[in-house]
Amino acid sequence: MAQILTNVIEGYHDLMDNKSDPRVNDWFLMSSPFPTMCICLTYAYTVKVIGPRLMENRKPFDLKYTLILYNLFQVIFSTYLFYESAAAGWASHYSLKCQPVDYSLNPLALRMARGCWWYYFSKFTEFLDTIFFVLRKKNDHISTLHVIHHGIMPMSVWFGVKFTPGGHSTFFGFLNTFVHIIMYSYYLIAALGPQYQKYLWWKKYLTTIQMVQFVLVMVHAFQLLFIDCNYPKAFVWWIGLHAVMFYFLFSKFYKQTYVKKDKRVKVEDQKDDEKTKKSNFMLCFTTQTALYEKTDDVKEMSKGYTSDGNRLRNRVFIDNPRA
Repeated sequence: MAQILTNVIEGYHDLMDNKSDPRVNDWFLMSSPFPTMCICLTYAYTVKVIGPRLMENRKPFDLKYTLILYNLFQVIFSTYLFYESAAAGWASHYSLKCQPVDYSLNPLALRMARGCWWYYFSKFTEFLDTIFFVLRKKNDHISTLHVIHHGIMPMSVWFGVKFTPGGHSTFFGFLNTFVHIIMYSYYLIAALGPQYQKYLWWKKYLTTIQMVQFVLVMVHAFQLLFIDCNYPKAFVWWIGLHAVMFYFLFSKFYKQTYVKKDKRVKVEDQKDDEKTKKSNFMLCFTTQTALYEKTDDVKEMSKGYTSDGNRLRNRVFIDNPRA
Protein backbone atom coordinates (compact mmCIF):
# COMPACT_ATOMS: atom_id res chain seq x y z
CA MET A 1 0.00 0.00 0.00
CA ALA A 2 2.85 2.36 0.90
CA GLN A 3 4.55 1.59 -2.42
CA ILE A 4 1.37 2.35 -4.36
CA LEU A 5 1.03 5.70 -2.57
CA THR A 6 4.68 6.48 -3.27
CA ASN A 7 4.22 5.70 -6.96
CA VAL A 8 1.14 7.95 -7.13
CA ILE A 9 3.01 10.85 -5.52
CA GLU A 10 6.05 10.41 -7.76
CA GLY A 11 3.83 10.15 -10.83
CA TYR A 12 2.02 13.33 -9.83
CA HIS A 13 5.27 15.29 -9.42
CA ASP A 14 6.60 13.93 -12.68
CA LEU A 15 3.43 15.03 -14.45
CA MET A 16 3.42 18.50 -12.93
CA ASP A 17 7.15 19.18 -13.15
CA ASN A 18 8.29 17.37 -16.29
CA LYS A 19 5.28 17.02 -18.59
CA SER A 20 3.67 20.44 -18.16
CA ASP A 21 4.59 23.62 -20.01
CA PRO A 22 7.67 25.06 -18.23
CA ARG A 23 6.77 28.57 -19.38
CA VAL A 24 3.74 28.73 -17.07
CA ASN A 25 5.00 26.82 -14.02
CA ASP A 26 5.85 30.00 -12.10
CA TRP A 27 2.70 31.88 -13.06
CA PHE A 28 0.15 32.62 -10.33
CA LEU A 29 -1.96 29.52 -9.37
CA MET A 30 -0.22 27.39 -12.01
CA SER A 31 2.10 25.34 -9.78
CA SER A 32 -0.65 23.02 -8.46
CA PRO A 33 -4.29 22.23 -9.29
CA PHE A 34 -5.35 22.08 -5.63
CA PRO A 35 -5.84 25.83 -4.99
CA THR A 36 -8.12 26.02 -8.03
CA MET A 37 -9.99 22.92 -6.91
CA CYS A 38 -10.51 24.40 -3.42
CA ILE A 39 -11.80 27.66 -4.90
CA CYS A 40 -14.29 25.78 -7.11
CA LEU A 41 -15.58 23.62 -4.24
CA THR A 42 -15.88 26.68 -1.98
CA TYR A 43 -17.85 28.47 -4.69
CA ALA A 44 -20.30 25.58 -5.11
CA TYR A 45 -20.86 25.16 -1.36
CA THR A 46 -21.23 28.91 -0.83
CA VAL A 47 -23.84 29.54 -3.52
CA LYS A 48 -25.86 26.37 -2.81
CA VAL A 49 -25.70 26.25 1.02
CA ILE A 50 -24.02 29.09 2.93
CA GLY A 51 -25.27 32.00 0.80
CA PRO A 52 -29.00 31.10 0.81
CA ARG A 53 -28.84 30.48 4.58
CA LEU A 54 -27.25 33.87 5.26
CA MET A 55 -29.82 35.62 3.06
CA GLU A 56 -32.82 33.67 4.35
CA ASN A 57 -33.97 36.34 6.85
CA ARG A 58 -32.54 39.33 5.02
CA LYS A 59 -33.97 41.58 2.37
CA PRO A 60 -32.56 41.13 -1.15
CA PHE A 61 -29.91 43.65 -2.15
CA ASP A 62 -30.62 46.22 -4.83
CA LEU A 63 -27.62 45.75 -7.10
CA LYS A 64 -28.76 47.65 -10.18
CA TYR A 65 -25.66 49.82 -10.62
CA THR A 66 -23.33 47.03 -9.48
CA LEU A 67 -24.79 44.76 -12.16
CA ILE A 68 -24.45 47.44 -14.82
CA LEU A 69 -20.76 47.95 -14.01
CA TYR A 70 -20.10 44.22 -13.68
CA ASN A 71 -21.68 43.32 -17.03
CA LEU A 72 -19.95 46.23 -18.73
CA PHE A 73 -16.63 44.96 -17.32
CA GLN A 74 -17.38 41.44 -18.59
CA VAL A 75 -18.18 42.73 -22.08
CA ILE A 76 -14.86 44.64 -22.16
CA PHE A 77 -12.87 41.75 -20.66
CA SER A 78 -14.40 39.22 -23.07
CA THR A 79 -13.70 41.54 -26.00
CA TYR A 80 -10.04 41.81 -24.92
CA LEU A 81 -9.69 38.01 -24.62
CA PHE A 82 -11.36 37.46 -27.99
CA TYR A 83 -9.05 40.00 -29.61
CA GLU A 84 -5.96 38.41 -28.04
CA SER A 85 -6.86 34.89 -29.19
CA ALA A 86 -7.58 36.22 -32.68
CA ALA A 87 -4.41 38.31 -32.93
CA ALA A 88 -2.17 35.60 -31.46
CA GLY A 89 -3.36 32.87 -33.78
CA TRP A 90 -6.97 32.34 -34.87
CA ALA A 91 -7.15 35.36 -37.15
CA SER A 92 -3.74 34.72 -38.69
CA HIS A 93 -1.68 31.51 -38.86
CA TYR A 94 -3.76 29.00 -36.84
CA SER A 95 -5.31 26.08 -38.71
CA LEU A 96 -8.86 24.85 -38.01
CA LYS A 97 -7.84 21.36 -39.09
CA CYS A 98 -4.74 20.77 -36.95
CA GLN A 99 -2.87 23.21 -34.73
CA PRO A 100 -0.07 21.84 -32.50
CA VAL A 101 1.00 23.76 -29.42
CA ASP A 102 3.99 26.04 -29.88
CA TYR A 103 6.02 25.69 -26.64
CA SER A 104 8.73 28.08 -27.80
CA LEU A 105 9.45 31.62 -26.61
CA ASN A 106 8.10 33.02 -29.88
CA PRO A 107 6.27 36.31 -29.08
CA LEU A 108 3.00 35.11 -30.62
CA ALA A 109 3.22 31.77 -28.79
CA LEU A 110 3.80 33.58 -25.47
CA ARG A 111 0.97 35.98 -26.26
CA MET A 112 -1.41 33.06 -26.77
CA ALA A 113 -0.20 31.43 -23.53
CA ARG A 114 -0.79 34.66 -21.58
CA GLY A 115 -4.21 34.97 -23.21
CA CYS A 116 -5.06 31.45 -22.00
CA TRP A 117 -3.93 32.41 -18.49
CA TRP A 118 -6.16 35.50 -18.44
CA TYR A 119 -9.02 33.42 -19.83
CA TYR A 120 -8.52 31.12 -16.83
CA PHE A 121 -9.02 34.11 -14.49
CA SER A 122 -12.15 35.14 -16.38
CA LYS A 123 -13.75 31.90 -15.15
CA PHE A 124 -13.34 33.18 -11.58
CA THR A 125 -14.89 36.57 -12.32
CA GLU A 126 -17.92 34.70 -13.67
CA PHE A 127 -18.53 33.34 -10.16
CA LEU A 128 -20.04 36.75 -9.44
CA ASP A 129 -22.99 35.83 -11.69
CA THR A 130 -24.12 33.35 -9.06
CA ILE A 131 -23.12 35.43 -6.04
CA PHE A 132 -25.32 38.24 -7.30
CA PHE A 133 -28.22 35.77 -7.59
CA VAL A 134 -27.67 34.83 -3.93
CA LEU A 135 -27.53 38.46 -2.77
CA ARG A 136 -30.71 39.27 -4.71
CA LYS A 137 -32.38 36.09 -3.38
CA LYS A 138 -32.90 34.74 -6.91
CA ASN A 139 -32.30 31.19 -5.71
CA ASP A 140 -34.48 29.72 -8.47
CA HIS A 141 -31.82 30.97 -10.94
CA ILE A 142 -29.09 28.93 -9.23
CA SER A 143 -29.80 25.77 -11.18
CA THR A 144 -27.69 22.63 -11.43
CA LEU A 145 -26.69 23.73 -14.94
CA HIS A 146 -25.56 27.12 -13.67
CA VAL A 147 -23.44 25.77 -10.78
CA ILE A 148 -21.89 22.93 -12.82
CA HIS A 149 -21.09 25.24 -15.71
CA HIS A 150 -19.37 27.87 -13.55
CA GLY A 151 -17.89 25.45 -11.02
CA ILE A 152 -16.15 23.16 -13.50
CA MET A 153 -14.75 25.70 -15.94
CA PRO A 154 -11.83 27.07 -13.85
CA MET A 155 -10.57 23.54 -13.18
CA SER A 156 -10.92 22.58 -16.83
CA VAL A 157 -9.13 25.67 -18.08
CA TRP A 158 -6.36 25.22 -15.49
CA PHE A 159 -5.31 21.94 -17.12
CA GLY A 160 -5.35 23.61 -20.51
CA VAL A 161 -3.09 26.44 -19.35
CA LYS A 162 -0.79 24.05 -17.48
CA PHE A 163 -0.22 21.61 -20.33
CA THR A 164 -1.46 23.10 -23.62
CA PRO A 165 -1.57 26.94 -23.46
CA GLY A 166 -2.02 27.35 -27.19
CA GLY A 167 -2.80 25.32 -30.25
CA HIS A 168 -5.92 23.34 -31.08
CA SER A 169 -7.78 23.56 -27.75
CA THR A 170 -7.75 27.36 -27.67
CA PHE A 171 -10.49 27.30 -30.30
CA PHE A 172 -12.90 26.74 -27.40
CA GLY A 173 -11.77 29.94 -25.67
CA PHE A 174 -11.85 31.83 -28.97
CA LEU A 175 -15.51 30.90 -29.52
CA ASN A 176 -16.48 31.16 -25.86
CA THR A 177 -15.22 34.73 -25.44
CA PHE A 178 -17.17 35.78 -28.54
CA VAL A 179 -20.34 34.22 -27.14
CA HIS A 180 -19.70 35.95 -23.81
CA ILE A 181 -19.51 39.33 -25.54
CA ILE A 182 -23.06 38.71 -26.78
CA MET A 183 -24.25 37.16 -23.50
CA TYR A 184 -22.98 39.91 -21.19
CA SER A 185 -24.26 42.56 -23.58
CA TYR A 186 -27.70 41.00 -23.10
CA TYR A 187 -27.28 41.05 -19.30
CA LEU A 188 -26.06 44.65 -19.46
CA ILE A 189 -29.19 45.77 -21.31
CA ALA A 190 -31.36 43.80 -18.87
CA ALA A 191 -29.65 45.49 -15.91
CA LEU A 192 -30.49 48.96 -17.26
CA GLY A 193 -34.13 48.54 -16.23
CA PRO A 194 -37.65 47.48 -17.33
CA GLN A 195 -37.83 50.19 -20.00
CA TYR A 196 -35.23 48.23 -21.99
CA GLN A 197 -37.10 44.90 -21.88
CA LYS A 198 -38.44 45.48 -25.40
CA TYR A 199 -34.87 45.10 -26.69
CA LEU A 200 -34.43 41.67 -25.08
CA TRP A 201 -36.66 39.60 -27.35
CA TRP A 202 -33.63 37.52 -28.43
CA LYS A 203 -32.99 35.68 -25.14
CA LYS A 204 -34.15 32.41 -26.71
CA TYR A 205 -31.61 32.81 -29.50
CA LEU A 206 -28.82 33.48 -27.01
CA THR A 207 -29.25 29.94 -25.66
CA THR A 208 -29.25 28.65 -29.24
CA ILE A 209 -25.95 30.43 -29.92
CA GLN A 210 -24.46 28.78 -26.83
CA MET A 211 -25.59 25.34 -28.04
CA VAL A 212 -24.17 25.94 -31.53
CA GLN A 213 -20.89 26.92 -29.85
CA PHE A 214 -20.66 23.51 -28.15
CA VAL A 215 -21.45 21.66 -31.37
CA LEU A 216 -18.65 23.51 -33.17
CA VAL A 217 -16.24 22.72 -30.34
CA MET A 218 -17.22 19.03 -30.46
CA VAL A 219 -16.64 18.79 -34.20
CA HIS A 220 -13.39 20.76 -34.00
CA ALA A 221 -12.00 18.65 -31.14
CA PHE A 222 -13.09 15.17 -32.22
CA GLN A 223 -11.80 15.57 -35.78
CA LEU A 224 -8.30 14.95 -34.37
CA LEU A 225 -9.35 11.39 -33.56
CA PHE A 226 -9.32 10.78 -37.33
CA ILE A 227 -6.46 13.09 -38.31
CA ASP A 228 -2.76 12.67 -37.65
CA CYS A 229 -1.89 15.78 -35.67
CA ASN A 230 0.87 16.45 -33.16
CA TYR A 231 -1.56 17.29 -30.39
CA PRO A 232 -2.26 15.32 -27.15
CA LYS A 233 -5.24 13.00 -27.64
CA ALA A 234 -6.05 13.29 -23.92
CA PHE A 235 -6.98 16.95 -24.44
CA VAL A 236 -9.01 16.09 -27.51
CA TRP A 237 -11.22 13.94 -25.25
CA TRP A 238 -11.07 16.48 -22.42
CA ILE A 239 -12.34 19.38 -24.51
CA GLY A 240 -14.70 17.30 -26.64
CA LEU A 241 -16.46 15.60 -23.72
CA HIS A 242 -16.85 18.92 -21.92
CA ALA A 243 -18.58 20.28 -25.00
CA VAL A 244 -20.86 17.21 -25.13
CA MET A 245 -21.80 17.57 -21.46
CA PHE A 246 -22.52 21.29 -21.72
CA TYR A 247 -24.48 20.80 -24.93
CA PHE A 248 -26.89 18.37 -23.28
CA LEU A 249 -27.20 20.53 -20.15
CA PHE A 250 -28.03 23.60 -22.24
CA SER A 251 -30.32 21.55 -24.47
CA LYS A 252 -32.26 20.39 -21.40
CA PHE A 253 -32.50 23.99 -20.20
CA TYR A 254 -33.71 25.11 -23.64
CA LYS A 255 -36.46 22.48 -23.72
CA GLN A 256 -37.64 23.25 -20.19
CA THR A 257 -37.54 27.00 -20.64
CA TYR A 258 -38.78 27.50 -24.19
CA VAL A 259 -40.24 24.36 -25.77
CA LYS A 260 -42.42 23.32 -22.82
CA LYS A 261 -43.34 26.94 -22.16
CA ASP A 262 -44.52 27.37 -25.75
CA LYS A 263 -46.60 24.21 -25.46
CA ARG A 264 -48.18 25.46 -22.22
CA VAL A 265 -49.01 28.79 -23.84
CA LYS A 266 -50.65 27.03 -26.82
CA VAL A 267 -52.72 24.78 -24.53
CA GLU A 268 -53.82 27.78 -22.46
CA ASP A 269 -54.74 29.70 -25.62
CA GLN A 270 -56.82 26.74 -26.84
CA LYS A 271 -58.61 26.56 -23.49
CA ASP A 272 -59.29 30.30 -23.64
CA ASP A 273 -60.69 29.94 -27.17
CA GLU A 274 -62.98 27.11 -26.04
CA LYS A 275 -64.20 29.16 -23.09
CA THR A 276 -64.86 32.11 -25.38
CA LYS A 277 -66.84 29.94 -27.79
CA LYS A 278 -68.91 28.51 -24.96
CA SER A 279 -69.48 31.95 -23.51
CA ASN A 280 -70.58 33.32 -26.88
CA PHE A 281 -73.02 30.42 -27.32
CA MET A 282 -74.60 30.93 -23.91
CA LEU A 283 -74.98 34.71 -24.34
CA CYS A 284 -76.45 34.81 -27.82
CA PHE A 285 -79.46 37.03 -26.96
CA THR A 286 -80.05 39.59 -29.66
CA THR A 287 -81.35 42.14 -27.14
CA GLN A 288 -79.45 41.05 -24.03
CA THR A 289 -79.20 44.52 -22.51
CA ALA A 290 -82.95 45.02 -22.89
CA LEU A 291 -83.65 41.97 -20.75
CA TYR A 292 -82.19 43.77 -17.72
CA GLU A 293 -83.16 47.37 -18.35
CA LYS A 294 -86.45 49.27 -18.54
CA THR A 295 -86.86 51.00 -21.88
CA ASP A 296 -89.68 52.24 -24.01
CA ASP A 297 -89.46 49.13 -26.15
CA VAL A 298 -89.41 46.59 -23.37
CA LYS A 299 -91.92 46.56 -20.50
CA GLU A 300 -91.76 44.65 -17.25
CA MET A 301 -92.93 41.08 -17.53
CA SER A 302 -94.83 39.13 -14.93
CA LYS A 303 -93.50 35.87 -16.30
CA GLY A 304 -90.40 35.14 -18.28
CA TYR A 305 -91.77 32.50 -20.64
CA THR A 306 -95.10 31.45 -22.06
CA SER A 307 -96.36 28.45 -23.93
CA ASP A 308 -97.08 28.75 -27.60
CA GLY A 309 -98.54 25.44 -28.63
CA ASN A 310 -95.86 22.84 -28.11
CA ARG A 311 -92.98 25.24 -27.51
CA LEU A 312 -91.78 27.79 -24.96
CA ARG A 313 -91.26 31.35 -26.08
CA ASN A 314 -89.67 34.30 -24.29
CA ARG A 315 -92.44 36.79 -23.50
CA VAL A 316 -90.24 39.75 -24.40
CA PHE A 317 -90.97 38.95 -28.06
CA ILE A 318 -94.73 38.35 -27.51
CA ASP A 319 -95.98 40.93 -25.08
CA ASN A 320 -93.81 43.80 -26.20
CA PRO A 321 -93.93 44.14 -29.95
CA ARG A 322 -92.05 47.11 -31.36
CA ALA A 323 -94.14 50.01 -32.69
